[in-house]
Amino acid sequence: MKLTWSGALLGRTRRRLAGGSARRGVMAVVAAGVAVVCAGLLTGAGLAPAAAGARAAAAGVQWGRAEKVPGLATLNRGGNAHATSVSCWAVNYCAAGGYYTDRRGHSQAFVVTERKGRWGDAVQVPGTAALNTGGTAGVSSVSCTPRGYCAAGGNYTDRRGHNQAFVVTWPKHHRWRAAVEVPGSAALNTAGSAQVTSVSCVSAGNCAAGGYYDARACRRYAPCDTQAFVVSQAGGVWGTAEELPGTAALNTAGSARVTSVSCWSAGNCAASGYYNNGPGGPGAFVASEEKGVWDSAQEVPGLAALNTAGAASATAVSCARDGYCAAGGVFTQTDVDGNDNPEPFVVSANNGVWGTAVAWPLDFYGLGLPETLDAVSCASADYCGAAGYTSFTNYPGTSSAFWVSQTNGVWAASDQSLPGYYAQNLTSLSCPSTGNCGAGGYCLYCRKGSQAVVAGERNGVWANAKLMPGALALDKSRNAQVTSVSCPSAGNCTAAGFYTDAKKRSQAFVSGP
Repeated sequence: MKLTWSGALLGRTRRRLAGGSARRGVMAVVAAGVAVVCAGLLTGAGLAPAAAGARAAAAGVQWGRAEKVPGLATLNRGGNAHATSVSCWAVNYCAAGGYYTDRRGHSQAFVVTERKGRWGDAVQVPGTAALNTGGTAGVSSVSCTPRGYCAAGGNYTDRRGHNQAFVVTWPKHHRWRAAVEVPGSAALNTAGSAQVTSVSCVSAGNCAAGGYYDARACRRYAPCDTQAFVVSQAGGVWGTAEELPGTAALNTAGSARVTSVSCWSAGNCAASGYYNNGPGGPGAFVASEEKGVWDSAQEVPGLAALNTAGAASATAVSCARDGYCAAGGVFTQTDVDGNDNPEPFVVSANNGVWGTAVAWPLDFYGLGLPETLDAVSCASADYCGAAGYTSFTNYPGTSSAFWVSQTNGVWAASDQSLPGYYAQNLTSLSCPSTGNCGAGGYCLYCRKGSQAVVAGERNGVWANAKLMPGALALDKSRNAQVTSVSCPSAGNCTAAGFYTDAKKRSQAFVSGP
């Protein structure tokens, strides 16, 4: 089935400030990665009123309490660990990954799995000890199928100091297999900087991954040549990595990468990302894979007309099991005052024809404030959502998280500012069914520091965003964040992230049952 991408128009609204005081500056338009979980469709068949009572209190989501990743204390002697990605195939059955620093100060990749509500001990990704002789490795993305087959991807550094991309798999009820360099990536990565940024699996032995590599090293008078790659796994065997078709023609200034991959069936996937064509600046692309063959990537149709300030990125893509997909990101537009502000866009796929991207015309009190779209997640062709945040330029460091949902092909007439003082920066989203989602992120300068935050939607109603249960007790130095969430069923979500201990060392956490 060939993907068809179509535009979706979202309504203008005025949102209230959802709390907090200060946060960091606006995210760069060409952000490299966004957490995307689950599958679905983003389509704009029309506009509908927002659900009544959307800001009311709700039963919310069962998050469990944040706990130190078991076994990581003995590994993380260097005191710098983050859990970067989590994926669950059922309630209390999950896998997570990230990185830690060993006693020699080298970054190492780890994985950890949960079964029957109990997290096992974290382990260094098998095989990376032999690969990571240069001492810099980490897991960027984890994906598990509904039957418990998982894969993870990331990067390591070889003995020459070159960054290389790896993948590793975990068959259900077995140990993690030895990580391998992404087949064919070494031949592409001649300048020595490669990484898997996103992995998506749909069934045992059937996954896809994407990322980037450097074909030319960065020098003062010779810019880097960073290119996007994709690789597919079929029947448990990883194929050969290839430059994503079509990106070479787009990426004439040499700065491209795949930011997100999502599959709906074996050999059928979508990818999003960005490129740089020089005079035109950074641009956004989408691409699809059909029956194991990747079609040519395209500039998101219609985005050139919107992107008047010349900087764009497709940051997230999500596909449903029926083959419908949604992609979203940001472009920049010059306002009446001459300011270049990031604005969200969405584009959807249906029936083999790419549609036209449309702007997400959000506007807080008519001030033309910057908007950033961080995540897209769809439970089915009938329901999906997109989340991001608004930056308040007159109040440096402040922001407000927003959310827009689509039901039965109809987008809400307005976006919603998520309720609660802590609803500031929600950067990861997972929607397992209609009206049921979980999100995670952080709140700057809350409780005298940056705090890990979660929010949940049940039956179409978002409860107040709140601090990650248990994280405050761990986070002695007040610097914590939820980096990834995964919700295997309505009302049941798992989070992963990091906090800082009393010695100001970064530690990884996952949420328990």
